[in-house]
Amino acid sequence: MGPSSNNRSSGGGLRSKHPSASAAQVRVAPIMALPSVLAGFGVDASRLLREFKLEPSAFGDPENRIAYSTVGHIFGRCVEATSCEHFGLLVGERAGISSLGVVGYLAQSAPNVRTALHSLQRLYHIADGGGMITLDHHGGSVSFGYAIVEPDVPNAEQLIAAAVAIGFNILRALCGPQWHPSDVHFALAAPPAGAPIRTAFYVAPRFDQERSGITFPARWLARPPPGADPLLHRMMRERVAELLASADDDDDIVGRVRRQLRTMVTAPRCSIEAASEHLGLHVRTLKRHLAAAGTTFLELREEARYDTACHLLRSTRMPVGEVASILGYTECSSFTRAFGRWAGMGPAEWRTRRTRTAAPRASRGRTR
Repeated sequence: MGPSSNNRSSGGGLRSKHPSASAAQVRVAPIMALPSVLAGFGVDASRLLREFKLEPSAFGDPENRIAYSTVGHIFGRCVEATSCEHFGLLVGERAGISSLGVVGYLAQSAPNVRTALHSLQRLYHIADGGGMITLDHHGGSVSFGYAIVEPDVPNAEQLIAAAVAIGFNILRALCGPQWHPSDVHFALAAPPAGAPIRTAFYVAPRFDQERSGITFPARWLARPPPGADPLLHRMMRERVAELLASADDDDDIVGRVRRQLRTMVTAPRCSIEAASEHLGLHVRTLKRHLAAAGTTFLELREEARYDTACHLLRSTRMPVGEVASILGYTECSSFTRAFGRWAGMGPAEWRTRRTRTAAPRASRGRTR
């Protein structure tokens, strides 16, 4: 089902009838090291952060939140101030699973790594509203990746490098010191020889790939994390439920579904039944609430698919057919027709136009 005409902008892109109340935000915890990394380069963190109306003390409380796009701008400014093209990597290397707060503790206490990673994928939006964790199984391997879902984020290369570094530390925490990746891959341009990112992950990363993430043998999934604890895991599940309920109290049903779809849109089961289950509502109740808000689950799912498709087409080299598959289309032609309804042009043409438009900015924030 395509979006109705009143959901389109004058430029042909899909527009929501129910705009989000605020931009995506991220917990400060994963980037708390930013002021100290700046200080290591002799840069006055206070002065730099005040350019963004922030004080260094904002990075002292892990529960503080900053707009995701602002973090991108800050990273770009840090690259300029330090002349360090791998600034994001340095910040990410200093963060680990505890930076995810209660979601991290839930994962650490899980009975096995598989449960831990699925929990992180499903609940990551609690810590980071601008990105999502991807988890893909292929043969005897698993890929644990990160993708940005917030549109038009500046200096995405810095954010991705930081996120993959954090992901590496998360996997080490869950699997133990004996764990090593079999592959690390980035949807980033290849940096010069000798760049620190080339030696940060035990294996030589591959660049110019379709996605960014870390691949490792699937046998690790059955192993218990070093911190596996049934009692603590139950307590953390209860705490997560409280956090989700508290967030729901301050948000309307459309916002709740949008937030849930952000984590579900690339999952095999992206249905109203699955969304209802996650939200703790009966399907009929959810349909009734959405109808009262003037929308439907199908419209919101199409909106989420469009947003994710645009991100993947703009920020990765993933073939159009694979984008279609990730979004749940069994036929690439069906995706192409749907995208045409959303954007007024096919995905290949949209990507070409966006790439050409973004070309002058492509060199900013490249990992070196």
